[in-house]
Amino acid sequence: MLINKQLLDTVSLQAKESPRLRMNYNLHDSLEAKAQRLLNAMEPDTVLAIHRHQDTAETYMVIRGAIKVIFYNINKEITDEFVIDPKEEEYGIHIPIGQWHTLEVLEKNTVILEVKDGPYRPFREEDVL
Repeated sequence: MLINKQLLDTVSLQAKESPRLRMNYNLHDSLEAKAQRLLNAMEPDTVLAIHRHQDTAETYMVIRGAIKVIFYNINKEITDEFVIDPKEEEYGIHIPIGQWHTLEVLEKNTVILEVKDGPYRPFREEDVL
């Protein structure tokens, strides 16, 4: 599969039409796959809850656009912020296992490559802050 402008534009259009203002395009074969690899097209104003993954680290690489990744402690206090913008030579971030985090989308048509260990596990109540 070729990941090109046409694919990114298609997934970005789906994100714009989605009530959540984001859309995944899975590159893995199933939710049971040992590696969850996906494109995540997102628009400004999408809301991603502060959350953590207790079973896996997570890596984001920005393909186009820009995001701000925010780390928190258990008291919902910001502990660090990172702007990931390829135009500024900041390409991605690796989020350690168990780290509370969220992101803000800074530009329209933003697409990231997201990678984490599988199988897919929906958020548990204790993993949303």
